[in-house]
Amino acid sequence: MAESRPGASLEYPPLHGGKLLFLTAAIATASFMEILDMTIVNVSVPAISGSLGVSTAEGTWTVSSYMLAAAVMQPLTGWIGRRFGEVRTFVSSILLFMVFSAVCGLATSLPMLVLARLIQGLVSGPMMSVAQAILLRNYPIERRGMAIALWAMVIIIAPIFGPIIGGWITDNLSWPWLFYINLPVGAFSAIASWSILRHRESKRVKLPIDVIGLALLVIGVGSLQYMLDNGNDKDWFNSSVIAAAAVVSLVSLTFLIPWELTDAHPVVELQLFRRRNFRVGTIVIGIAYFGLSGVNIIFPLWLQTTVGYTATWAGLAVAPVGLLALLASPLVGRNMNRMNLRLAASVAFCVFGASVFWVATLNETASFSQFALPRFWQGLGLAFFFLPLNQIMLSGVRPDELASASGLSNFVRTMSGSIATAVTVWIWNTRTDYHHAVLSEHVRNSSAGWADYKPRLDALGISGVNAFQYVDRIITRQASTLGVSDVFHLIGCLFLLLVPVIWLAKPPFGARAAGPSH
Repeated sequence: MAESRPGASLEYPPLHGGKLLFLTAAIATASFMEILDMTIVNVSVPAISGSLGVSTAEGTWTVSSYMLAAAVMQPLTGWIGRRFGEVRTFVSSILLFMVFSAVCGLATSLPMLVLARLIQGLVSGPMMSVAQAILLRNYPIERRGMAIALWAMVIIIAPIFGPIIGGWITDNLSWPWLFYINLPVGAFSAIASWSILRHRESKRVKLPIDVIGLALLVIGVGSLQYMLDNGNDKDWFNSSVIAAAAVVSLVSLTFLIPWELTDAHPVVELQLFRRRNFRVGTIVIGIAYFGLSGVNIIFPLWLQTTVGYTATWAGLAVAPVGLLALLASPLVGRNMNRMNLRLAASVAFCVFGASVFWVATLNETASFSQFALPRFWQGLGLAFFFLPLNQIMLSGVRPDELASASGLSNFVRTMSGSIATAVTVWIWNTRTDYHHAVLSEHVRNSSAGWADYKPRLDALGISGVNAFQYVDRIITRQASTLGVSDVFHLIGCLFLLLVPVIWLAKPPFGARAAGPSH
């Protein structure tokens, strides 16, 4: 029988001094490692595919299998933490993550690598959410804003440096080292966490397994992730496979909601959405992360496919977003109790909107500094985004519910990123095709512009079919740039529309905010 300590979430006094600093470093390291693994492999897919003798399209399964498994496990975090204890769950997750990281590095075939990545994603799913819950439970209440600030900095930095680190390792070492680097990092985090927390376990409750809810979750999220991963390649609903995946996902998730709301021991705590601040905060985080992910996906792709940047330079152009975030996050964290959190989040959305509209004005002739500067200023918005939004979302959440709340919000964030990848690439391709068709209409003898431009090409020795091919390449670049501008304008408007939504949250937002707000 699992041990049960009444009020275990509150029975331990908060940590101070060196122990708190050591625990923070251990949890931040593990969280960084887990998020890094979601992005570090992306730029190395061609190298992995070539090494294993498969196509690049097949190689992308190393990314999607991990994301799928992690997405399925994240909403289960609360149930797993209550059943086995949050400390045991966290340390076990790290150790298993290390084991399957090693298996990934030793993989000699694509099926072996995909299976190892799938299990790696399964064991990593609870890691981030339990880490946040442990961090908050062991920090003094008056310093929890700083705890969230430190956690948010990890969220900000890891996705930025993932592609850069992945590219460097692939170019200078070999792709298995993408996974081997997790071993020393995980060992430090597991040993440090267990040494400090082994006598500070959360309450353990032996709960029955909600088999039906678990099955609906796995089938629904799995089908949705498959649809999002493969939709663009298979022409979306013109493919019977994608249509079938959409139907299965819709039916499964539709049945999951009432089942989990009425089951005595749900695997996913959907009851949390009855709380006003959690509901508003999670919805806003999900929509905002859709926009942020869309920018982070489309911007480097455009730089590489249209502007002519290498993967390394595209990563460097994206990276400045972390600079101001790193500087401002600790300041915001220390002063959160004095801030109007809804106003701070509104400032973040205005900064996001302005920076995205700024990028939308650039074209392929812009300099590196012109590309990097809007990203630099966007980092200021990140500091005012993650910290206030997490404080708003978790206000009124009981300590024993922190793991469930963090798991649900991380699940929404992960799925928003997957949806953003599929939807923004689809919009970009669609708008690029539209602009290409419109611009091509002007390449005809009756067009004044073409009549003026054609003699210039003739003077350069470009005529006949060569002239049309030359112009088509120019039109393709222009259409791609106009398509990106359309996507960024849509995302910018989306950020601004979130400003009134966040004001639907209801104070107080402090760490001791009483009870659920409805």
